[in-house]
Amino acid sequence: MNGGDAVTAADHDIIVIGAGVAGLTAARVAAEGGARVLLMERLGAGGQVSTVDRIGNFPGHPEIGGYELGPLLQDAAEAAGAGMALAEATGLSRSGGLWRVQNDAGEMSANCVILACGSTRKPLGVPGEAAFVGRGVSHCASCDGGFFRGKRVVVVGGGDSALDEALVLAPMVDEVVLVHRGTTFDATQGQETDLQARPNVRTLFQTEVTAVEGDDTGMTGVMLHGASGTQLLPAAGLFVYIGLAPNTGLVEGLVDKDSDGRVMVSDRLESRAAGLFAAGDLRHGTRAMLDGAAADGALAARSALERLHKGKTAGSEEET
Repeated sequence: MNGGDAVTAADHDIIVIGAGVAGLTAARVAAEGGARVLLMERLGAGGQVSTVDRIGNFPGHPEIGGYELGPLLQDAAEAAGAGMALAEATGLSRSGGLWRVQNDAGEMSANCVILACGSTRKPLGVPGEAAFVGRGVSHCASCDGGFFRGKRVVVVGGGDSALDEALVLAPMVDEVVLVHRGTTFDATQGQETDLQARPNVRTLFQTEVTAVEGDDTGMTGVMLHGASGTQLLPAAGLFVYIGLAPNTGLVEGLVDKDSDGRVMVSDRLESRAAGLFAAGDLRHGTRAMLDGAAADGALAARSALERLHKGKTAGSEEET
């Protein structure tokens, strides 16, 4: 770094954008390392994990609810000295040797930025889906499952999230129909045994939802296409878990991305833009697992601290 990058010239040493597991961990580790850290989040602590009813793979917490984990990690970050701003990052640029983060409250500057914006659940993209979001279509079983008591719901997907949410819904609803286009599940945590023990859960393999039907009262069913043809399945709810789309719009043109739109990073999680790091679901090579997100956050923080230290050393040498 040159003299224009001196740490004292910035509002903060490090700005972390996103308060999911990766961002909260990064903020804590960076603050523990002595940096002036600001964590920026538009909603609240936890990110996607806050909508998960049960988490069984987070280090140190063999069984914890997502709504508990976020505040727990936030408390740890704030105890280490990180500040938190409830603001949405709307722009990111570099000038005068500093990163500048635009938000709805103005602009803040930092020597390093850690992107931990996470991902958004992918929609099916079928006719009728968007029209019935909030009126039958959902991505959060623990949030909305109670609205479907005594009714049939459809869960789409074959990974851990889909099976977990089917298990959350089963005690609340009359029937869960699990729809997966593959021939077997992709889940890794052994949920199939639990599903088989639920008499009101049935699975349709090699089947896809092709449309969502409804009227003025809300969703009434889904069109299914499978080996036996096309059929209308009456259902009050549709829960979609088919993958995640990275939230990388903020860095368009600043970084390189892979074919899935995730940020390309070095082994130290730094993008091609110096001082701009990416951690968690939005970076290339992610495993999309909570323990991996926490490890990413810690590594990104340590890498940013190293860059800050180099900047301070360079500044001291120039002064002498």
